[in-house]
Amino acid sequence: MRLSRFFLPILRETPKEADIVSHRLMLRAGMIRQEAAGIYAFLPLGLRVLNKVCAIIREEQNRSGAIELLMPTLQSADLWRESGRYEAYGKEMLRIKDRHERDMLYGPTNEEMVTEIFRSYVRSYKDLPLNLYHIQWKFRDEVRPRFGLMRGREFLMKDAYSFDLDYAGAKHAYNRMFVAYLRTFARLGLKAIPMVADTGPIGGNLSHEFIILAQTGESEVFCHRDYLDYDVPGQDVDFDDVDGLQKIFDRWTSLYAATSEKHDAEAFEALPADAKVSARGIEVGHIFYFGTKYSEPMRAVVAHPDGSEKPVHMGSYGIGPSRLVAALIEAFHDDAGIKWPEQVAPFRVAILNLKQGDAATDAACENLYKALVNRGEDVLYHDLEERPGSKFATTDLIGIPWQIVVGPKGLADGKVELKRRIDGSRELLSMDDALARLKA
Repeated sequence: MRLSRFFLPILRETPKEADIVSHRLMLRAGMIRQEAAGIYAFLPLGLRVLNKVCAIIREEQNRSGAIELLMPTLQSADLWRESGRYEAYGKEMLRIKDRHERDMLYGPTNEEMVTEIFRSYVRSYKDLPLNLYHIQWKFRDEVRPRFGLMRGREFLMKDAYSFDLDYAGAKHAYNRMFVAYLRTFARLGLKAIPMVADTGPIGGNLSHEFIILAQTGESEVFCHRDYLDYDVPGQDVDFDDVDGLQKIFDRWTSLYAATSEKHDAEAFEALPADAKVSARGIEVGHIFYFGTKYSEPMRAVVAHPDGSEKPVHMGSYGIGPSRLVAALIEAFHDDAGIKWPEQVAPFRVAILNLKQGDAATDAACENLYKALVNRGEDVLYHDLEERPGSKFATTDLIGIPWQIVVGPKGLADGKVELKRRIDGSRELLSMDDALARLKA
């Protein structure tokens, strides 16, 4: 992509309304624009990151055996009356009426709707287990939206829902998602720690939040330091191995880790002093097992091998991709701007022409651009007539992992500068060597 043809509305001044790093940098980098309180438009740069985050989430959901569908954002209030949650959910639910005065709502979550879909088609134990997921916009009318995407009213959510014959099957489904979440966050470059958590309005009696440690976290969390060094399961993990997944779950829940709502001060104090971690945390995922909480009142039953009909056991599993974009910035930034991990960067490589209009630098940049595009790289060519300092500032702000700097002086010696954003390291290389270095 040539910057001259891209929509990138950079802000030079820090917005006054932005209280935390991710909010400030997303506004300054032209990633989002606020359209109403807690409601944001994703601009092209932000959307590129969001799509890459979703792609990784989708790959790991598919790998675990979940099946994608897409449910509507608007839901009938009648479904929520069946489950008993319509009145209980509170003012965070946006309730509306259609032109026929039917009660509708903008979905804050989809337990009721997916249960209705399931009960319409599944009748037998032979059709289980089943896990359905989608990636869809949600709305919760927060009383005080703040911190940009961290606590907005409209947000993108990956929510999955498992259906099983009994508790044993449901626990295996829970373990599948538990492991899939460990892998997902690791692939995004994040160290996420599963912590015992409150189930909230979703309900149920088994729940874990996946927390990354950050100074701007919403609440205090407590865990054993060893979790910071745990390796996540590899790509070859077998999601059909019941015992194997249970061992992974047991290892990752064997030490103390809890959110503030579930914190046991006495148990935490019993840990060795050098093992105690008390920090702020950002929730990036939340999983629940809630048994027959929804299937029983909504009559989502299946025939068992003995001929009896019983409600299915269910669980739900959420990740907020839009919130994850902000969490990644909280984890990866410096005073100059964002430092994207390569796997989610909007562009992997930036080409900076330090003397736009010069025949030699223009030709070199064009050759580099064509070579990178032809091999499928996400590349941004900064081809605007701006001062070098401005080009450096823009590229650092938006966080491109690799920068190829092309100037007349270096080019006279047959060299370009290759800069790595994550650590600031620089190398003078020939154009061919710079391309080879990026490929490696």
